[in-house]
Amino acid sequence: MTDASADVVRLTAVETAAAIAAGELSAVEATQAALDRIAKVDDAVHAFLHVDVEGALATAAGVDTRRAAGEQLGPLAGVPLALKDVLTAKGQPTTCGSRILEGWYPPYDATVTARLRAADVVILGKANMDEFAMGSSTENSAYGATRNPWDLSRIPGGSSGGSSAAVAAFEAPLAIGTDTGGSIRQPAAVCGLVGVKPTYGGVSRYGLVAFSSSLDQAGPLARTVTDAALLHAAIAGHDPCDSTSVDRPVPPVVEAAVRREVRGLRIGVVRELSGDGYEPGVQARFDEAVALLAELGAEIVEVSCPHFDYALAAYYLIAPSECSSNLARFDAMRFGLRLGDDGLAGAEEVMSRTRAAGFGPEVKRRIILGTYALSSGYYDAYYGQAQKVRTLISRDFTAAFEQVDVLVSPTTPTVAFPIGAKVDDPIAMYLNDLCTIPANLAGVPAMSVPAGLSDGLPVGFQIMAPAFADERLYEVGGALETALDARRGYPLLAAAPAL
Repeated sequence: MTDASADVVRLTAVETAAAIAAGELSAVEATQAALDRIAKVDDAVHAFLHVDVEGALATAAGVDTRRAAGEQLGPLAGVPLALKDVLTAKGQPTTCGSRILEGWYPPYDATVTARLRAADVVILGKANMDEFAMGSSTENSAYGATRNPWDLSRIPGGSSGGSSAAVAAFEAPLAIGTDTGGSIRQPAAVCGLVGVKPTYGGVSRYGLVAFSSSLDQAGPLARTVTDAALLHAAIAGHDPCDSTSVDRPVPPVVEAAVRREVRGLRIGVVRELSGDGYEPGVQARFDEAVALLAELGAEIVEVSCPHFDYALAAYYLIAPSECSSNLARFDAMRFGLRLGDDGLAGAEEVMSRTRAAGFGPEVKRRIILGTYALSSGYYDAYYGQAQKVRTLISRDFTAAFEQVDVLVSPTTPTVAFPIGAKVDDPIAMYLNDLCTIPANLAGVPAMSVPAGLSDGLPVGFQIMAPAFADERLYEVGGALETALDARRGYPLLAAAPAL
């Protein structure tokens, strides 16, 4: 990789797009720099499952040709991006990190993918992930774990760990992740990035291979709040192909990211999401960020959301229940892996052999949990009760937002932990999503923005807003980002160790 390429990959998405628009850099050069970086570091990081070299360069060349012809292109035209491998992309494999979909090439684009193409974003390839988005560490991928660029012995978060690692390793300035219980925000937190879960229904789920249909939501991972806002705006909006997509204007997230004003805002600190059980360094960075927001003119209010204490338990009944239903389609009959078809085995035997070999341990665990929770005699006691708790959590949010404009908490209780440290303890692994799950259960938007370092590793600060008030995330997150960068004298990722 040349010195010039090394400089290019460290540009933000806004800087990359501006350089391309000004003729200082071509889209092909930006894309080639990203591909060179992938070739240099991804053997160590393992952020990508598939790199589409020819397709990416062809897209970039098309951007350059159209710009040379005088066409007006979008604000992210020519900017490279890593796409989580749970979203379909025609011409590229979609595995969801699972052996059961190994070698599957979907015949259509997800709506998110189609909107990225329409925005002239250059899709570099498919990013690694926990199998079917089930995990908090990207150790559950059937194709090997992804590593955190800050410390290659540690996890990059999950399930969007490939997406977060790609951005943190300067392999791409942007990435798309998906968030079912924190799978954008938690990787963003432990990799020092901005990660956003939009309001449920704000971004189409068409072509997003479902884990939990009432919780899944695609969103941006980026190095800055403005980069995330531009990507959010590019993928959001109503889609008639998705029955859960909401037909209303996209919130003014880009304008809010530019405005960055918190004076007069009421910011609620959630009592149930801090204190005991949080690493001292994580709590310290959170407290410092809250104090800084107060210095910027925000009013800080402590808010109680009492039913948040039950969110983790409710989530791990609702999400596995929906997973057990959604994953029934992987039956070895229509597409994907097919084992045991020796001409003698019946359909049930083929399904059994295929699923036994094709699904990993965590996916099997959640299918079993969900099937049990939905079974006759237990539905009301488990799934039904969990949905009632979900309603109480939504009411907690409603009551809180009558008092404050946004809610805040640490994004995760700890910094990135060593690979293998929690893989044999599912409960310890699930506790990583303690702070992020409530927003998914209620469908409200939430952001993680870098708050600094603890023992040399990134800490995330979570902001939650009312449904369809996504712009508030960018206003508060942008103000905090500016203040923290000014206080330390440089952006957080400038402190990331070079690979």
